[in-house]
Amino acid sequence: MSRSLPATIPKDDKKTIRAWAMYDWANSVYALVITSAIFPAYYNSITRTNGSSRIDILGMEIENTAAYSINLGIAFGIIAFLSPLLSSIADYSSNHKRFMQFFCYLGALSCMTLFFFTRGDLVGLGLFGMMMATIGYSGSIVFYNSYLPEIASRSKQDQVSARGYAYGYLGATTLLLINLIAILNQDRLGINDDGFLPRLSFLLTGLWWIGFAQITFRKLPKGIYVRREAGDHYLLNGYRELLKVFAYLRSDRRLRTFLLSFFFYIMGVQTVMFMAASFGEKEIHLSMMQLIITILLLEYVGIGGAFLFAWISKKLGNLRALTIAVSMWIFICLGSFYITKPIHFYTAGFSIGMVMGGIQSLSRSTYSKFIPKTGNNAGYFSFYDVCEKLAMMCGLIMWGYLDNLTGSMRNSIAALALWFSLGLIFLLWLQRMQIDVNHPEEVIKE
Repeated sequence: MSRSLPATIPKDDKKTIRAWAMYDWANSVYALVITSAIFPAYYNSITRTNGSSRIDILGMEIENTAAYSINLGIAFGIIAFLSPLLSSIADYSSNHKRFMQFFCYLGALSCMTLFFFTRGDLVGLGLFGMMMATIGYSGSIVFYNSYLPEIASRSKQDQVSARGYAYGYLGATTLLLINLIAILNQDRLGINDDGFLPRLSFLLTGLWWIGFAQITFRKLPKGIYVRREAGDHYLLNGYRELLKVFAYLRSDRRLRTFLLSFFFYIMGVQTVMFMAASFGEKEIHLSMMQLIITILLLEYVGIGGAFLFAWISKKLGNLRALTIAVSMWIFICLGSFYITKPIHFYTAGFSIGMVMGGIQSLSRSTYSKFIPKTGNNAGYFSFYDVCEKLAMMCGLIMWGYLDNLTGSMRNSIAALALWFSLGLIFLLWLQRMQIDVNHPEEVIKE
């Protein structure tokens, strides 16, 4: 079976990098409006009956927030299973952009269907729409990330990765501000239905996502590899590539240790990001307006945080910067157990903003530096994304299980400190190997 060859893509081209980063501007509205700010509060309110937060799902009575968390976990499990198959097809067709478009449209259209989630007895529609939107978002990111090492030279990947996250924060907060202004002027607009404007925001999210993604799709190359002939059972090649990467990890201690650390700390990061709004609404009884203000604070602080940690990594190295970020996350989780007032939640939001973008951006660029030069970046990034999605699945399902078992999300967020601690231990172990991540070609003697 012949290997694919890199397509001819000019590195560090400003227009290509700008177009690539614009996809973060386009799709981050899902992460902010749907998963962080408006939909969780709307979902909690519409599924609460007579003060009870228990709902019926497939004949089982469960906490509404637990159902929401587990539903998200299942979505990430599905995309973790599908992404190797899709990556294999994309590699052979050399049409990564087409698959990125498919998931973009699936996610955006699913966001639009949430407009019709109008009653508590339609909870199945709400959860299904949320699941499909999550699959669309996560599926498109698999292909989006694989472009990074092809469009940016190794020395500029930190900055390009940070630019993507910064574009995402700016785009998402812009739409959220538009929705906030509309909600604040509900009476002036003559709207009596309190649920209409939140549902309209779900519709606008899908339109925004599709619309701005066209900037990316017009400029981004069709694929990152030259088309090759399909061999026997090529549909399974994505899974074979994962097995190859897994086998390679046995001989590369630094990459193996980094991925173990990444698995545990990203489990905590993503779970907090997906469940923070639900925590604020249910445990602190924040209004939708207070949640939106908190999320806006978090997002704008996150812009500076992404570039702050890029600067820290330049001064201290990627691994030390990640160690600082993970340590901060541990204190955030432990402190959040004792949150009782809105001001406490705002403080936690500010702290999360400082480390949220930084840890994601640095993780992506650090991994891109660790992977060997094999001409198979898509395979290694597929493995990276599968690790992330499996971590998110485990974190969200664990959160939902503890929430349903104890009736409180405080226990769930405190438990995340354990996963962050494991991630920190592996990071410290990695530093003891005396690895210079900015020069990964150096041989590390055992």
